[in-house]
Amino acid sequence: MKLHEYQSKTIFSKYGIPIPKGRVAATAQEAKQVAEELGGRVVIKAQVLVGGRGKAGGVKLAKDPAEAGQLAAQILGMEIKGLPVRKVLVDEASAIDQEIYFSITNDRAAKKPVMIASAAGGVEIEEVAAKTPDKIIKSHIDPLLGLREYQARDVAVAMDLPRDNVKDFVKIAMGLWEVYKATDATLAEINPLVITKDRKMVALDGKMLIDDSALFRQPELAEMRDTDEEAPAETEARKYGLSFIKLDGNIGCMVNGAGLAMTSMDVIKLFGGEPANFLDIGGGAGSEKVAAAMRIILTDPNVKAVLFNIFGGITRCDEVAKGILVAMDEVKPKVPMVVRLVGTNAEEGRKLLENAKMITAETLADAAKKAVAAAQKGN
Repeated sequence: MKLHEYQSKTIFSKYGIPIPKGRVAATAQEAKQVAEELGGRVVIKAQVLVGGRGKAGGVKLAKDPAEAGQLAAQILGMEIKGLPVRKVLVDEASAIDQEIYFSITNDRAAKKPVMIASAAGGVEIEEVAAKTPDKIIKSHIDPLLGLREYQARDVAVAMDLPRDNVKDFVKIAMGLWEVYKATDATLAEINPLVITKDRKMVALDGKMLIDDSALFRQPELAEMRDTDEEAPAETEARKYGLSFIKLDGNIGCMVNGAGLAMTSMDVIKLFGGEPANFLDIGGGAGSEKVAAAMRIILTDPNVKAVLFNIFGGITRCDEVAKGILVAMDEVKPKVPMVVRLVGTNAEEGRKLLENAKMITAETLADAAKKAVAAAQKGN
């Protein structure tokens, strides 16, 4: 789950990371009022969950409150990469002397968190990595010991930070580590972290990604979710506890188990097809959840066939069959459906589907072949 800049920076400030004075606004009048409170010169920043806001015209400098209102009105009427701008952040303008990139994220290969910093801040870190990788400093963090102050000092020295700012950088690094831990983040990023003309360090921008699997223990963060950037089907799937990711193919997949889902998609590709989605109904799914999953799959106009690959362990195949029948009665699908049921109550499930005009299969390979052939015929 992504957080907006204003949400991320609010969290940063709770852990002692300095941020500019500012407030979010939903109207031009609100933006003007915030600018008046801040004393005039402000930066108006579109709050959308995509990069490249500045290049798209979503970040503007206003010299006075009147101009702040005018610019906010322009930005609030924009769409950036297809996402509507519903809020702007009005921040006090800073006199910048140096920009730094700084983040803590997961390093899956090392199986540890990693601190990443670069004196080439203010631009996409991927661009820096591609053109000048030597400018990126990395330091892995032992998950048991946590971030040590000496590591932050070493990174500051490696970036050749001014000596007077090393202590401030260490404090910010330790604060960002606490943010990363406390929120179950997979990324906590400040870009840019700036040194101002009066030699202070301030987090001008913030970005956070929260582990979806940990949101059950982060209810306050879960409430911050912005669904504008999500496909409607993904939002709907979450209501039913389904794992759903839309893909670009034309064969809808409903399975129970992430490993089974990946295997099913691989076998579909092996026989020349392309999956339209990743949808895992999980263990113990009842008929209601199965019906919801089927409705979500069939909202995609690209789907030309659906493959059900269910291994009945905790999940009972007869319950899945009941869900399929309920959904078929509601949605009245017009695309062919291939069903493979194996395991607990599989025979009962097959009997329930006998009169439903569905294509059955004994093995995954057979099911994938039939789904690919049905999808190609539908095209």
